[in-house]
Amino acid sequence: MKVIKAKIYLGEITGRRPILLQLFTDEGVTGVGHAAIDYGIGATAAAGMIKDLVEAVILGQDPFPIEALWSQMYDDSFWAKGGGPIVFAGMSAVEQALWDIKGKALGVPVYELLGGKFRDSARVYANGWSFRAHTPDEFARAAEQVVQDGYTALKLYPLATPDDADGQGRIRHVSLRAIDRDAERLAVARVRAVRDAVGRDVDVLVDMSAELTTDAIIRIGRQLEDLDLFFLEEPVDPFDVGALKKVSERVNIPIAVGERLYTRYGFREVMERHAADILQPDVGNTGGLMEVKKIAAMAEVYNMKIQPHHAGVTPVATAVALQLAACIPNLSIVELYPYRPAEHYAIVDHAPEHDRVGSYLPIPDRPGLGVELVEARVAPFLWTECIR
Repeated sequence: MKVIKAKIYLGEITGRRPILLQLFTDEGVTGVGHAAIDYGIGATAAAGMIKDLVEAVILGQDPFPIEALWSQMYDDSFWAKGGGPIVFAGMSAVEQALWDIKGKALGVPVYELLGGKFRDSARVYANGWSFRAHTPDEFARAAEQVVQDGYTALKLYPLATPDDADGQGRIRHVSLRAIDRDAERLAVARVRAVRDAVGRDVDVLVDMSAELTTDAIIRIGRQLEDLDLFFLEEPVDPFDVGALKKVSERVNIPIAVGERLYTRYGFREVMERHAADILQPDVGNTGGLMEVKKIAAMAEVYNMKIQPHHAGVTPVATAVALQLAACIPNLSIVELYPYRPAEHYAIVDHAPEHDRVGSYLPIPDRPGLGVELVEARVAPFLWTECIR
């Protein structure tokens, strides 16, 4: 079996830019992968990186020796060593598509190729529900609806403000790392309102998106300590492990970090210094499924849990996260964006999000990653083709 063609898709769906790769083999087996640079700035660069990697390394190759191909991409790209999100998002998409091909060719889910599953379903938390809320009361009412929808865990961004002029349901993060005391009080009030609204039996997760300086986050974090939060995410820049450690020592809330760290090498110092409690590698930008599995194994040694990050821009990302969630022992919880418009889920034949039961998603047992692209839905997003 050889890889003979690739299609790279760069879409536009309600303000997000999904980046998808489809690999084709000479035996008719196809594989799909997702690059997690589909929000913020950089989608075109990630699509270009996928193209470069496919043309330089993947076309004409047997898709089965996945780790060898990953190592070739890592070693021969030059920029992967010490690289950032664009390089590793490209490698992640390629790696996922290779696993999808291998699973389909062998007739098994990817988790079977990674050691088998520990669980039949994964607990999820709802994200994206608060993007139009501003006042504490609006946060509280929105949170109540999430709980009514069956979720037992939810995440909010207390420092962000709605940025919905175009109706896309987006938020704007803090600039210049500073807010005034009134904004600090509003952030705390938002979290407190959500906790009061949902009660103590629902887990509340808080994402700070590395928006403020260390002293400000410590000051705010201490005001949240009595709310029994599940975690405080990205309190400071994730690559500033010293600041991360300082926060973890001074704020009595579990610290989570990882969506902007890349590969096992990027996570190493966080583990060695015990600077966080929950690690959040994104399978779509940290190197792929096997790389996150290695990060999870390293985290076990340091008594840390894994919460696979993904922004839910495509159901492909959800399917990949579930394959990973199935086969690591130290899983914490999985992120889910359940309130995207219907077109987000329509690009695959069966979105995993549609199988939710309460606050759990079953692990798909179809071969490969468990999803197939719907050609009619993704065809308008075709960015380029690579042919051997």
